[in-house]
Amino acid sequence: MSTTTTHLEELGTELGEAIAETPAYERFEEAKEAVENDPDAQERIAEVERLRDEFVAARESGQATQEHVQKLQRAQNDLHSMPVMEEYLNAQEALQSQLEDVNRAISEPLAVDFGGEAGGCCHD
Repeated sequence: MSTTTTHLEELGTELGEAIAETPAYERFEEAKEAVENDPDAQERIAEVERLRDEFVAARESGQATQEHVQKLQRAQNDLHSMPVMEEYLNAQEALQSQLEDVNRAISEPLAVDFGGEAGGCCHD
């Protein structure tokens, strides 16, 4: 591995460590832990996942109805209206915004959006 590659990897590690120390990341981690430790939230998450699986199976078999969609939407709304889940979603959105800013800062001098096009090629 070249010295340049090693240096870039070290900078990447430093960047990751710096992001992990930001208030946005710390808020996200705390909110995530709160959701993981909330039995009611976990029960509602499991219900949303079960309803999503039922909907996907019904859609694949051509038997999906508006009722399937409505049940799933109600369950998602109930989950997202929980204060612990609202905080998690808000923290996630704030962290995502911060990471998009970092992506732009990295990508701008290269004229490439690595976060949006990584692994892709030759977009028209």
